[in-house]
This record gives sequence, structure tokens and C-alpha cells, in this order.
Amino acid sequence: MATLTKIDYLKMADIFRGLSRAEMQEMDHTTTMSTRRRGKIFYQAEDTSEVLFILKKGRVQLYRLTPDGKKLIVADIGAGSIFGEMAAIGQGMHNTFAEAIEDCLLCVMSQHDVERLILSKPVVAMRVMNLLAERLHQAEARLEDMAFKSVSGRLASLLLTLSKEYGSHIYGYTHQDLADAVGTYRETVTLTLNEFKSQQLIEIGRKRIDILDPAGLKIVAAE
Repeated sequence: MATLTKIDYLKMADIFRGLSRAEMQEMDHTTTMSTRRRGKIFYQAEDTSEVLFILKKGRVQLYRLTPDGKKLIVADIGAGSIFGEMAAIGQGMHNTFAEAIEDCLLCVMSQHDVERLILSKPVVAMRVMNLLAERLHQAEARLEDMAFKSVSGRLASLLLTLSKEYGSHIYGYTHQDLADAVGTYRETVTLTLNEFKSQQLIEIGRKRIDILDPAGLKIVAAE
């Protein structure tokens, strides 16, 4: 199997889709490759930063901390997406933490190069705007769920969302990860998952959840 080059990885990012070969070669010169181990904090709330991260492999969580130290997940970033964009386009400080929850491979781009690319390539600017709008929509949906849905409804909704990425076999998430994502305690998630299992909605393995009855989960998600 051929080894992927940096340009190959850059082509996988939606925001660079359709750029010419010459433009991709220029991108190759203005980005650096980096690896981060699981648990690495890329930046914290109120940090200043002048780089854009383009995630090629792994998974990153963006989250905030409540005054009592409870984690509230804002977004779950997968391969092919970007993060750090607000600070990189001149918005100053970050308002979230960014943490690698799997080993990650990334391309890193300076604020100067991000600004130059956005000013010279309107299609890239539009894709960044679309990404920001989608991320805002996801954050608003999470807040709405927390305000109006039960824990079981929030958890069912999360499992259905994850199944869009993983299919019927969701893996790599601990009960604590799920609890942070729906704004509750790990013990509550464990009890709720066991209830879903007894209702034959899911099957539970080690860091793996198999969706058995998506239609049933949709009914619970509406609660």
C-alpha cells in the first residue's frame, strides 16, 4: 500500500476540495505535519493562537469547563475537518479547550497563510464559513437537547448521530465520553445504556455499542 503524502492528506480536507495542483503544491509548502498523542491539549480557553489545525487522522474534542470543573463537549472533530479556525482568522483567544482523544496526525497552517488563502480563494472562505455555521448549529442543537430532553432522550439522540459516522457499530467511546457529551454523570449513562440494552435497542461491548433498533432509539430520542 502506497504511503500517503502531505498533499494527499490536504486533498482529503473539504475546504481544499477542487484546488489546482499548483495551489495544492503551494499548500504543501505552507503547512507542516505534526503528531499528537491521545490526551494532548492543543489549546485551552483564553489561549491565544495563530495556527489552524487540519486533522488527518484521529479524533479531537472541543469542550468547555463549568465553574465546578465539569466538561461540556461543544464538538467532536473527526478526520478531514479543521479546528482552531476562530483564532486563526483573527478572532483572538480561543473560547474552548481542544484535546486529542485518539492519537492524531495533523497539518498545521499559520494565521498569515490562512488569511492569505481566504482572501485569494473565495471558495475556501465560503467553505470555512459553512463549517463555522454547521459547528454553531451543532452546538445550538446540543444546548436545546440539554434544555428540553431527558437524559435518555439526549443519549439516544447522540447514539443516532454517532451511527451516521460509524454505522450500526459505534466504537472508541467510554461511558465517561458519552456522559460528557450529553451533560450528565457516567453512572447515569451506564444505567441508561443498560436500560436500552434491556429494551433490545442496543448491545454493549468494551468501548463498543451496537445499534439493534434505530427506530426504537428515534422514539426515545424524541422524549
